Amino acid sequence: MLSNKGKYGLKAMLHLAGLRENEIASAAQIAQMHEIPKKFLDQIFAELRCSGLIYSKKGKAGGFALAKSASAIKAGDVIRVLDGPIAPFPCASMKFYRRCDDCDGEDTCAVHRLMVDAREALCKVLDKRSLAEMLKQQGLKEVA
Repeated sequence: MLSNKGKYGLKAMLHLAGLRENEIASAAQIAQMHEIPKKFLDQIFAELRCSGLIYSKKGKAGGFALAKSASAIKAGDVIRVLDGPIAPFPCASMKFYRRCDDCDGEDTCAVHRLMVDAREALCKVLDKRSLAEMLKQQGLKEVA
């Protein structure tokens, strides 16, 4: 299951994707508009900034903006930064694989095969959809 952190991160990133060129938004504005706890959003933005998906401008008129175009950032990029691997169980993870303690063998484990299929289906959706496409679905368009 994806976390609130990932959901809030996507909402905040969509907000930033809707900004005009050279426009920035404060974390306080975004938190209030999208009903995200401000301290939690600060943590989310710190992780997104470290990953290179957003940048920050300090000072009185400071705030945040996307570091790349909205069409270059996929939902899966945001989710992986905030929630880690997209896999229902560690045995289905591509990069953070860990065998289940109670497994006799993945070759014969129907649960493992199902979880791999679930991971692939979810990744297919999240890695295909960009922030720009998500804005279009909301009836908005990327300004920058």
